[in-house]
Amino acid sequence: MWLAPVQAVIIPITEKQEKYAKKVAKSFSEKNLRVEVDDRSETMQAKIRDAQLQKVPYMLIVGKREEEKKQVSVRLRNNKDLGAKKFDQVILKINEMRLTKSLQLW
Repeated sequence: MWLAPVQAVIIPITEKQEKYAKKVAKSFSEKNLRVEVDDRSETMQAKIRDAQLQKVPYMLIVGKREEEKKQVSVRLRNNKDLGAKKFDQVILKINEMRLTKSLQLW
């Protein structure tokens, strides 16, 4: 994970969540994590598939529910779905994995 060019991709479900996705991305960048927002006009499934093909370790899905609760839904590149988690906790966990150069994803 710590070697990946992009450590996480944030995928908004609709255009309405793009602002929240960029806010989450900014928080990740402040911790020196390499993150991108996939705001293309593709379907969510296409964005997830593309991230998996690019071997991005974490896919963070944001929708209306996640925005309201200040959360992100976490998916790993191996297609494991960890569900919704507070985005502050996700940042801390991913940053810890990066700093310790862990081989585990979660």
